[in-house]
Amino acid sequence: IRPLNTEAMNFAIKLSTLLFISTCSFFFQGVDTSKRVGHFNLDSKHLAIDGYDPVAYFTKGVATEGSKKYSLNYKGVTYYFSSLKNKSLFEGDPIKYEPQYGGWCAYAMGDNGEKVSINPKTFKIVDGKLYLFYNKLFTNTLIPWNEDEDNLKGNADDFWKELIR
Repeated sequence: IRPLNTEAMNFAIKLSTLLFISTCSFFFQGVDTSKRVGHFNLDSKHLAIDGYDPVAYFTKGVATEGSKKYSLNYKGVTYYFSSLKNKSLFEGDPIKYEPQYGGWCAYAMGDNGEKVSINPKTFKIVDGKLYLFYNKLFTNTLIPWNEDEDNLKGNADDFWKELIR
């Protein structure tokens, strides 16, 4: 058996390192993903925002239903988009477009740290972030949110940090 030359040895070391990092990333990503998914407001298929397009809130200013045709799974959470362009925008900056507090009602999170379902048509963009609200049975939580937004947002941020620990 003859020894490997330097070039072959360097290649083997780089390949081994890459495989090791990839394997570690896979295992660590799985742990983070399952924990993350557990905190999101999702249906049984891990679909977020009841299938509404998270990017359209920003680009159109209205809630727009997405299509399974333009779906994307990001860290265990599936999003539908209304166009290939919106899907591409999300892929380029998912943190910008993902809803705050895992897609749960921002008002309930700020009021008492509770995970409450939302109506995807009731939303607000605050400082470039998407906030969703409960709006059913004659109760629209966007109204009290608007009356005390700074306080509720601060509380919601604190409650959310505790929940996802």
